[in-house]
Amino acid sequence: MANGFDPRGTAAPFGAATAGRDSVSVDAGLRSYMLSVYNYMASGVLLTGIVAYAAAMTGIAQQIFYGGGILRYVVLFAPLIMVFFLAARVSRMSLGGLQAFYWSFATVMGLSMSIIPLLYSGSSIAATFFATSAAFVSLSLWGYTTKKDLSGFGTFLIMGLVGLIVASVVNIFLRSDTMSLVISAVGVLLFAGLTAYDTQKIKSIYFQVEGSDMLGKTAILGALNLYLDFINMFQFLLSFLGNRD
Repeated sequence: MANGFDPRGTAAPFGAATAGRDSVSVDAGLRSYMLSVYNYMASGVLLTGIVAYAAAMTGIAQQIFYGGGILRYVVLFAPLIMVFFLAARVSRMSLGGLQAFYWSFATVMGLSMSIIPLLYSGSSIAATFFATSAAFVSLSLWGYTTKKDLSGFGTFLIMGLVGLIVASVVNIFLRSDTMSLVISAVGVLLFAGLTAYDTQKIKSIYFQVEGSDMLGKTAILGALNLYLDFINMFQFLLSFLGNRD
């Protein structure tokens, strides 16, 4: 997902960014930064899971998705609207405001995903979660360590993502099973690729903002990108691996 802050177009090569500096201190700073990103990301996923499960168990999800009315569509589209809002406002948001937005987004996403425990068995949700986690860790590690520049690859993925969003919105109204399967297959591949791409981008951004007051904000934005990659990959993979109750 676009986050409104992408300095790769003006980024210096890693060697230029770190020339004349102690590589030990650079590595320590980068590790601390990436740890902060992953902590935000994992905490967001945990919060989303708790909210989704609590809403399903207390009957809130049933009221939202089976109660009729427009509330269902408000909850479904709210995360997407929030992403567009962030893209427009991120440059004017404080660190505290961005943190509040992140936790609010994870909560709203939990509500939008609260229908999942009503549709799929607990065992298949757990199995899909662990499969997604294993894939995410492997892909993110590759994106972090590879010497290959993924920026061109990322441009293609983001273009595909825009098409995927449009197709998903259209299929909400068409309800085509065939189209759903195609969207899910493409979605798994897109977000698998975006996981590696976003990890490399986060690493690149660190060298541009190190020592500035943007460091904390970019850590949250990077976590949000990885959070979205994980959540979307999980949902699309669940379409294939999930057993419906």
